[in-house]
Amino acid sequence: MTVEAVPSPDGVPTETVGTPFASRPRPAQLPSGAVADALETIEFPAVLELVAAHAAGPLGAARVRARTPVADVEWIRDELALAGEVAALFRRGDELVAEPVRDVGPALARLRIEGSVLDGVELAGIRLLLVAARRVRDDLRRVAEVAPRAAALAVELPARAVERRLEQSVDDDGNLLDTASPALAAARRDVQVARQRLLRKLDGILRGIESSSDASVTVRNGRYVIPVRRDQRSRPGGIIHDESGSQGTLFIEPSEAVESGNALREAEVAEERETLRVLRELTDLLRPDRPALRGALEMCVAVDDAVARARYMVAVAGEVPAVAAAPAALVVRNGRHPLLLAASHPVIPFDLELPAGEHTLLVSGPNTGGKTVLLKAVALASALAQSGIVAPLSAGSALPVFTRFFADIGDRQSIAASLSTFSAHVRMLGRILAEADDATLVLLDEVGSGTDPAEGAALAAAVLVSLTGRRTVTLATTHLGSLKTIAARVPGVVNASLQFDAATLTPTYRFLKGVPGRSYGLAIARRLGLPAEVIEDAGQRVPEAERNLDALLAAVETRQRELALQSDALEARTIDTDALAARLTAQHEAQTAREADLRRREKEAERRAREQARVFLLDARQRVEEALGTAKGAADDAAAREARRLVEEGIRREGEAIEAVDADVEPADIAVGRIEPGQRVRVSAGSAGEVLEVRSDGRLVVRVGAMRMVVDPSAVTPVAAAPVPERHAPAEIPAGPEARMEIDLRGMTGDEAEMATLAAVDAAVLAEYPILRIIHGMGTGVVRERVRRVLGSDRRVRGFDFAPRSQGGTGVTIAELAG
Repeated sequence: MTVEAVPSPDGVPTETVGTPFASRPRPAQLPSGAVADALETIEFPAVLELVAAHAAGPLGAARVRARTPVADVEWIRDELALAGEVAALFRRGDELVAEPVRDVGPALARLRIEGSVLDGVELAGIRLLLVAARRVRDDLRRVAEVAPRAAALAVELPARAVERRLEQSVDDDGNLLDTASPALAAARRDVQVARQRLLRKLDGILRGIESSSDASVTVRNGRYVIPVRRDQRSRPGGIIHDESGSQGTLFIEPSEAVESGNALREAEVAEERETLRVLRELTDLLRPDRPALRGALEMCVAVDDAVARARYMVAVAGEVPAVAAAPAALVVRNGRHPLLLAASHPVIPFDLELPAGEHTLLVSGPNTGGKTVLLKAVALASALAQSGIVAPLSAGSALPVFTRFFADIGDRQSIAASLSTFSAHVRMLGRILAEADDATLVLLDEVGSGTDPAEGAALAAAVLVSLTGRRTVTLATTHLGSLKTIAARVPGVVNASLQFDAATLTPTYRFLKGVPGRSYGLAIARRLGLPAEVIEDAGQRVPEAERNLDALLAAVETRQRELALQSDALEARTIDTDALAARLTAQHEAQTAREADLRRREKEAERRAREQARVFLLDARQRVEEALGTAKGAADDAAAREARRLVEEGIRREGEAIEAVDADVEPADIAVGRIEPGQRVRVSAGSAGEVLEVRSDGRLVVRVGAMRMVVDPSAVTPVAAAPVPERHAPAEIPAGPEARMEIDLRGMTGDEAEMATLAAVDAAVLAEYPILRIIHGMGTGVVRERVRRVLGSDRRVRGFDFAPRSQGGTGVTIAELAG
C-alpha cells in the first residue's frame, strides 16, 4: 500500500491511499482572477450550495463547495460518469450509503508525531469513522457490478480488532469506559470509595455544628469543604479554602477530614495516571494504521460528495453531457437555470446549438425578457460540468472545456477607483481582448451601453468581430439596432432572441435562434401611460432604417406565430390520426382473432360430428356382423356382406375426414377431382351450395340459394356433410323443410326470414348438425337483426357470430348448435 500527498480541493495537503480513485488526483484549478470574478458574477457559489445541501455530512458538503472548474477533460469525464453512475442507482430505486463523519484530520496528523497522545474525543471520532467507513465500504462492494466507478472508491480498512478495541474503550462522547482496562476500573472504584468516605465524614461534621438547614458539602479549589458562618462560635478548625461573596460564609476543610481528602486526591491521581496510560496505548495502537485511517476518511468524504452530486442530478432531471476540449460544438438540450429551478418558479427550458462554425451569439429583445438569465445558464452549465457536477441538461448536450471564463454583467461602477459605468466596462473589455482565445467563454451583457449609442455600437461591433475572429465562444446581449445586422456581414456571428408576446407585452422566455428580437421600447412606454403625442413624436424620430428593421422583425414574429399555430394544429391532427390508426389496428386484430376463433370452433364442431358418425357406423358394423351370423341363405348372406362393405367404407371415410380436419386439409374422398352432382360445395365468394351438374368441359353448375352459377372446379371447396345415422331415419323426422347446413334468406321479408330461420334451426337440430350457416346479406340490416333475435332467444343455439371476412363477413351469420 502506497501513500502519496496530493492537494485537497481546498488546497490543504492531505494523504490518500493508493487506490484506483486516489491515484487520480484532482487537477490544478483554472487561473484565478478573471475566472473567480466570472464565477462570482454568474452566481456559481450559490449553485454549489444547492448541491452541497444533498450531502450527508459537513465534510461532504465542504468538498462540494470547494469544487471549481478544471480543464482536464479525462478528469471531468470520470467525475461526471461517477455522478451519473450513482444517479442511475437512485433512479432504479436503489441506494448508496453515505455516512457523515467527524473531521478527524487533525487527530490523524498528530499520529505522525511520536509520543503524541490523542484524547478521548479524538479517539471517539476515529472509532465512529471506522464504523461509518465499514458500512460505506461494504455498500460500495455490493454495487460493484452496476457501479464500478463508485466501487473503485472502496479502500482497505484497519483490522476489526482495532475497531473492537476502541468500541470497548471509549463511548461516542469520548469518555473512557471502565472496560478500557481492569486497572482503570479498579482505580475508579477506589476513587468512588474514597469520595463516599469523605462525604460521610463531612456530613457528620456539618450536622454537629450550628448551621443553616440548607447547608451542604461543596467543592472549592478541588477540595471538599463545608460552609460555616464567619461569626459562628463553634466553628471547627481546619483549612479555609474560600469565602462567599458577602464574606459572611467561610468554606472550610475540617482538620479531621484532611487525611480523607488526601486519600481521595491520591485515588484520583492514580485514576488519571491509568487514564493517560490507556490513551497512550490506544494512540500507539492506531499509529501504524494512520495511512489506512486517512484513506477511510477520504473514502467517506468522496462517497458523500459523489452521492450529493448524484442526488442533485436526479433532483434537476439532469443527464451527463458530452465534453470535449475547446474549440468544440456547444449543444444545450432542455437547459434550465439552477437557481430558478430551486426557487420553484415555472422555468421555460431552452435549446441552444453553436456548431463549430458559429462562435458569437448575439441575443436581443426587450428588458426582463430573460437574456441575462440565458447567458448565466449556459455559463453555469459549463462551469458545473468542468467541476464534475451535472447541470440541469437533457441527453444530447455537449459542452466544450474552457480554460478561461469572463463575464461582464451588471454595473461595474466604482467610486473608490474613480470608474464610471462605461469606464469599468471598457477596462473589462480590454482584459478580455488581452487574454481571450479559442478556449475562452465570454459573457457580455448590454455590450456597448453606457455611452453614445453610435460610438457604443461601433465599439461593441469591433469587439465582437475581434472575438469571433479568435473563435472565442461569446454570448452577448444588446438593445442596439445596428448590432443586429452584424450576423449578416460577419461569418460566425448568429442572432437570437427571446420571444415576447406583442399583445400583452409580456415575455414568454422562449429562446429563438437565428432571428433578432425587437426592443418594444415605445410599445412599453405607451402601455405605461406616456402621452400619445409624445409616443408619436418619438416614433417619427426613430431613424428610417431602424423603423424598417423593426417592421421587418414584426412581420417575422407574426409569421412565426402563424407557423407555430399551424404546427400545433398539425401536431394535434397527427396525434388524432395516430390514435385512429391505433384503434383501427386494434379492431382489425380483434376481428382477426374472432375469425380465427370461429374457424377453430367450426373445425371442432365438425370433428365432434364426424366422431359421433363414426361411432354410429361402428355400431352399425356390429349389427351387420350379427346379421351375418344369423344369415340363412345366400341372398341374405350377399345382402349382409354388401351392408358390411358399405359400413366399412363409411368408417374409412369418416376416419379420413377426422384426420383431414385435424390436419386442416380436405379428405381424399371429397377432393376436387371427385366432385359429383348432389355434393355440397363452398364457392370462393364464401356461400355454400349444391352441385347440380358436372359439364363435359369439367365446369360445375352450382345452386346457391335461389341462384344457379357455373364455376370452375378450382373455385369451389367441397363441404363434407355430417352423415345422418340410421337411428335418425328420415321417417322419424317431423314433416318440414329438408335439413341443410345452410339457408339463404336474401329477398325475404323480416317475418319470412324469421319463420325460415326457426324452421331451419328445428331441422338442423333434428339432423344433429353442429352448425347452421344463414345467408341474409348486408342490405338494410332488417333481416339480419330478425335472424340474430331468433338465434339469441333460442336455447338450442349455443352461440352465433358473423362469418369470417373471406366467407361473407357481416352478410352471413354462423350459428353453433347445442349437442
